Amino acid sequence: MTDASPLSVVRAVADLRAVVGDWKRQGLKVALVPTMGALHEGHLTLVREAGRRADRVVASNFVNPTQFAAHEDLGRYPRRQEEDARLLAGAGCDLMFAPTVEEMYPDGFATSVVVAGPALELEGAFRPAMFGGVALVVSKLFNQVQPDVAVFGEKDYQQLMVIRRFTRDLDLPVDIVGAPTQRDGWGLALSSRNAYLSEAELEIARRLNGVLAEAGVMAASGRPLAEVEKTAQEALLAAGFDRVDYVAVRRADDLAPFEGDVADAPGRILAAAWLGQTRLIDNMAV
Repeated sequence: MTDASPLSVVRAVADLRAVVGDWKRQGLKVALVPTMGALHEGHLTLVREAGRRADRVVASNFVNPTQFAAHEDLGRYPRRQEEDARLLAGAGCDLMFAPTVEEMYPDGFATSVVVAGPALELEGAFRPAMFGGVALVVSKLFNQVQPDVAVFGEKDYQQLMVIRRFTRDLDLPVDIVGAPTQRDGWGLALSSRNAYLSEAELEIARRLNGVLAEAGVMAASGRPLAEVEKTAQEALLAAGFDRVDYVAVRRADDLAPFEGDVADAPGRILAAAWLGQTRLIDNMAV
């Protein structure tokens, strides 16, 4: 049932349910941290937060094909499960669920999940397959683990909003917790895709958070948001980014656009920009 590693690893849903079912019979509270592996300190912070909120922590480790479009980086997305298990054990995780694609999507699988609301624009416009795939795999994980709480990073803020929305809409009994973005010493949001960056690209990438911080100050001061967004896009290109998919200031609670082109309530500034073949996203509170 388990692989030889510093941490118990299960790959079959039946084995996962057996372990979690035993915990539940003992009256233990269970937390889930969904990941695609290639773990870094950002993920481990989520695991530690989950440990503060529950008696047992399950981390999933699955590169989910349904959230990648055909031209995206599914094939080269980093995979290193043995190292991931070691890191998870050190962060206090109790079980890693690392299924195969065939286990999650067996032959004949024919179900999809359609999401709207906070999923429709920004990432939803540039990566239209992603949020349906995220909602599908997270729904399956919620059914498989039946956690009391699930922890996600605010680094993927729009994803967090989508998960909160469909969890409410489907009456799923899971407490969704958002944990603050973890950054390196220069302020770059930690991401598994940062491993794609060359040293020169990394230096440019570390300018992203500064541009967003300055834009957030402008937005909070009452400047027209169209001006704030345009200025930030120009600043990213001047900083060395190859192209910018979007910079947008939205309402923090549902990612709806502000009326009147002014941030008159808590907001979030979100951006996606490219360095070579690597696409980076980030966001900050306004």
